[in-house]
Amino acid sequence: MKVKITRVDGDVPLPAYQTAGSVGCDLHARVTTEIAPRSLAKIPANVIIQTPPGYMFLVASRSSTPFKKGLMLANGVGIGDQDFGGPEDEYHIALYNFTDRPVTVQRGERIAQGIFVPVAVAQWEEAPAAERPSRGGFGSTDVPPATPS
Repeated sequence: MKVKITRVDGDVPLPAYQTAGSVGCDLHARVTTEIAPRSLAKIPANVIIQTPPGYMFLVASRSSTPFKKGLMLANGVGIGDQDFGGPEDEYHIALYNFTDRPVTVQRGERIAQGIFVPVAVAQWEEAPAAERPSRGGFGSTDVPPATPS
C-alpha cells in the first residue's frame, strides 16, 4: 500500500518498520521534550499522513516505552481519521510520565508506533432491542453460572 506522507522536519527519520514482520511503524519525536513527573506532554511526531480511504491510522505505545522510559500513551490509543491529513495536521503523541522523576524524550527518539487498520463506517438503522437474552455489563462474563437447585 502506498501512502502519502510529509515530514515537517526533513532531518527527523520517516516512520520505519524495524523487521520484515513488523505491523507497526515507529514514529519519532520532532523536538526534545522534558515531561515532569506525573504529568502529560504532547510531542510532535514530525509526520502528516494522508491515510487511504477505508483505513484508519492507529497510534499505539511501543511495548518497551513504559519499561525503559516510564511513559505511556495518555489516551490509550490514538485514532487517525481518513480525513486527517491537511497541511497543518501533524500527528502528536500524548504521553504521560507515571514516574516520580522528570523524563526526557530526545529529538529523533522512537516514541510510538502506527498501524494502518481497515475500517467500515456504519449506516445506522434504528430498530427495537435485539431479541436475545441480555448479558449484563462490565465484568458480566466473570460471574460463574448459577448452579441448578
